[in-house]
Amino acid sequence: MSAAAASAASATGSQEASASRGEDALAALTELVRADLEACNRLIVERMQSPVALIPQLAAHIVAAGGKRLRPLLTLAAARMCGYRGERHIALAACVEFIHTATLLHDDVVDESALRRGQASANALFGNKPSVLVGDFLFARAFQLMVADGSLRVLAILSEAAATIAEGEVLQLVTQNDTATTEAQYLAVIEGKTAALFAAATEIGAVVAGRPAAEAEALRTYGRNLGMAFQLVDDALDYAAEQAALGKTVGDDFREGKITLPVLLAFARGDEAERAFWRRALEERAQGEGDLARAQALLVRHGALRDTLGRAREYGAAALSALAGFADGPERRALAEIVRFCVDRAR
Repeated sequence: MSAAAASAASATGSQEASASRGEDALAALTELVRADLEACNRLIVERMQSPVALIPQLAAHIVAAGGKRLRPLLTLAAARMCGYRGERHIALAACVEFIHTATLLHDDVVDESALRRGQASANALFGNKPSVLVGDFLFARAFQLMVADGSLRVLAILSEAAATIAEGEVLQLVTQNDTATTEAQYLAVIEGKTAALFAAATEIGAVVAGRPAAEAEALRTYGRNLGMAFQLVDDALDYAAEQAALGKTVGDDFREGKITLPVLLAFARGDEAERAFWRRALEERAQGEGDLARAQALLVRHGALRDTLGRAREYGAAALSALAGFADGPERRALAEIVRFCVDRAR
C-alpha cells in the first residue's frame, strides 16, 4: 500500500471511530431520558395535527427526516440533572423542537436548499410558499406551548431566543457574499442562528426545576458554547465532509456565497490572487468547474479548517467548564459527552 493510500485509510478509520463514539454519546443521552423523549415525540405528533391536510403532511416530512432531536434532548437532560421530576420539561422540549424545525423550513427556502438531512428538503418537494407558511404554523404551536406552561420566565427565555434566531439569520443574509465581513460579525451570526436556541434549551431545564439563578446561567453558558462549537464544526464540514455524512450537499455554503470562519481565515492569509478568487466566487457568484476544489485546497493550505476546528474545541472546553458546578451523575456525564460528540464529528 502506498503512503498516500495508507494515510487515506488511516483518516477514514479515524473518522469512522469518531462517528462511532459520537453515536454512542447520543445513544447514551437518548437512553437516559428515553421515557421523556417518547412523551415529547408523542406531543410533537399531536400538535402537528391540523384540519388543513398539507400542514401535518409537510411538517411530518421534516420531523421524520432523521433529526437527532439534540435540542429537546438537552432540555430533558438539563431538567433531570437539576433534580426536576415533573412533566413541564416535556412540553418545553417539544416547544424547542418546533422552534428549531420552523427555522429549518425557513432556512431551506432562503438558501434554496435541495437536501435536508440527506433527503429532499420540504421546499424541494412542496414548494417555497407552503414551507414558509408551515414554518409559521410551527412557530405558533411553540408559542401556544409556552403560554400553556404559564411561566413568564420561560416565555421570556424562549421568545427572546426566537427573536435572536431571526436576527442571526437576517445578519447572515446581510453579510452573505461580502468578503469584508469581520470575524466579529460572523460570530454574531452563529451566536444568533444556532447558539441562542442551544442556550435557551438548557437554561429552561434549570428554570423548571426552580434552581438558583447561578445554575440557570451556568446551563445557559453550557448551551451557548456547545452551540458555537456545533456551528463551527458544521461550517468546517461543509468543505471537508462526505455528503452522506453531512446530510446536505457538500459545498453548499461555497455555492451560496456564505462567509464562514474557514473562508475568513483563508482570505486573510492568502495573497492578492487568492483574494481575487474568493471575491469572484463568493461576491460575484461567478463559479466554474473546479472552483470548489480550489477553495478546499486553499482552506487546507492556510490551515483554515484546522484552526476553525481548534476554535470549536475551545468553545467545547468552555461548555464543559460550565458543568463543573453540578453534582456528578449520569445526566451531567451525558451532557459532557455530547460536547465531545459535537466537536469530534469532524475527526
